[in-house]
Amino acid sequence: MNKAELVSLIQKNLGNETSKAAAERSLDAVLEGIKTGLKKGSVVQLVGFGSFKVTSRKARIGINPKTKEKIKIPASKSVRFSAGKDLKSKVSKAKV
Repeated sequence: MNKAELVSLIQKNLGNETSKAAAERSLDAVLEGIKTGLKKGSVVQLVGFGSFKVTSRKARIGINPKTKEKIKIPASKSVRFSAGKDLKSKVSKAKV
């Protein structure tokens, strides 16, 4: 599912009185809220869905697969998502 499909689904769930533009603004506002929380270093927890948190990766040595040369990979930050109980149960029941 891409963003356009998600916007259409949000609009459908909100009803006919909601435009696609309003649904897209709503989605953008939620995503911006998550980004802002993560920038502040907070854990963003959506009960029943899951939580987002920033984690740190240590610097390490990697190997270039083409040249087999060792390279230094600098320390960095990454975002981790942990699914909530409700989301896990719905995904496990989903048909593939």
